Amino acid sequence: MANQVEPRLVQPLIDQLQQERFVMLATIDFETGGPNINAISWIFAKDDETVYFALDNRSRIIQNIKHNHRVAVNIIANESTYSISGEAAIIQERIEGVPLKLALIEMKIKEVRDVMFYGSKIVVEPQYEKTYDKEAAARLDNQVMEAMRKA
Repeated sequence: MANQVEPRLVQPLIDQLQQERFVMLATIDFETGGPNINAISWIFAKDDETVYFALDNRSRIIQNIKHNHRVAVNIIANESTYSISGEAAIIQERIEGVPLKLALIEMKIKEVRDVMFYGSKIVVEPQYEKTYDKEAAARLDNQVMEAMRKA
């Protein structure tokens, strides 16, 4: 159903956000004041009001969040498209136990909106594959996801 609005994540979205997946993260650019959209994959629903994501701590996204805490995540799941908006904060500048310099970001959810246009559904969700060493990628992904679960 299009344009359904909730104040928190519903269980099917929590379930979808228990593993690495493709999402789009929107922030406000700290220099231009305009929108900035990035694809990310290290995202995890801690509960129905909190989402974590991990980012390279040199990323422009980090600078954007430091200047403006408002963010939105776009996820395609459950045959629809959702906009999850809220406020983000950097809770760890460097995640321990992960070989890369990653920051842990906590997003407190304000609104979850089904934004799929009327009379349609998603029939195939986006998929991706890592193009570098698959074993190294899997090991890193597991380390990052485990660190977010423990946070």
